[in-house]
Amino acid sequence: MTEIVGVRFKGAGKVYYFDPNGQRYEKGQPVIVETAQGTECAEISIANTDMEDDKIVSPLKKVLRPASDADLKRVEENRQKEQKAFDICNKKIAEHQLEMKLTGVEYAFDGSKILFYFTADGRVDFRELVKDLASQFRTRIELRQIGVRDEAKMLSGIGICGQQFCCSRFLNDFQPVSIKMAKEQGLSPNPLKISGSCGRLMCCLKYEQHAYESLLKEVPKHGTPVQTPDGKGVVTDVALLKGTVKVKFENENETTFHVYDKADIRPLVKKDGENGQEPPKKGQKSAGGRQKRREHRDQP
Repeated sequence: MTEIVGVRFKGAGKVYYFDPNGQRYEKGQPVIVETAQGTECAEISIANTDMEDDKIVSPLKKVLRPASDADLKRVEENRQKEQKAFDICNKKIAEHQLEMKLTGVEYAFDGSKILFYFTADGRVDFRELVKDLASQFRTRIELRQIGVRDEAKMLSGIGICGQQFCCSRFLNDFQPVSIKMAKEQGLSPNPLKISGSCGRLMCCLKYEQHAYESLLKEVPKHGTPVQTPDGKGVVTDVALLKGTVKVKFENENETTFHVYDKADIRPLVKKDGENGQEPPKKGQKSAGGRQKRREHRDQP
């Protein structure tokens, strides 16, 4: 076991583990930490705790000290500089006629580097832009291209649910989301209706997917022949959250539909040329199985 603290560099950013260096820290406390890019100011998100060695990547960087009033003042000054740098960079982008959109600016804690985030449809040759910015700010300049989901996380906003974007409020990492999840949850497969402001499928499709996957195992799929209290029919629709199944009955004169609780129906095994037959009882061998074994014994 190793004693660690978790820190965040941004409000809803990823949590990184650091060595507390023999000090005790409280959640929400600002601290100065050592990173591969130099010293940075961060916030404690996980107070001192012991963690298994296989869950951390050694060696851990150290927390140097609690942030002082002078450190917090420097952070605030950097925030003000970032806005000015944003405006200057936007003007330089227009001068060079580059097809890129500036998203955000970050000053290193010690001012040794300025990081500019941007989005673009393709590759952008920004070498001349970097030279202009370096001559303007007299420090190291780094431009980093990000995706639309990272842009939404950085800029934040209000989603169609009326709440702040999940990615900028509490999501640490982006989870893979697919159109299959929407189909399994009974949502419209139209991407325009299930996409967020970033243009990608909404992250919240992932939240309940595990529950839907469990429910899908308890009900027959669409098109499955089933035995109901009113006879044999075929499943046409499933309401997973209600636990009900809609079944179609085809008679000589009409087609009818009835809704049943999932506990009141029993799937039937499909058979060529028939709508279905009841599954074999426990200990009873199916005719198909006996035929396959007979053919196996006849082979030389």
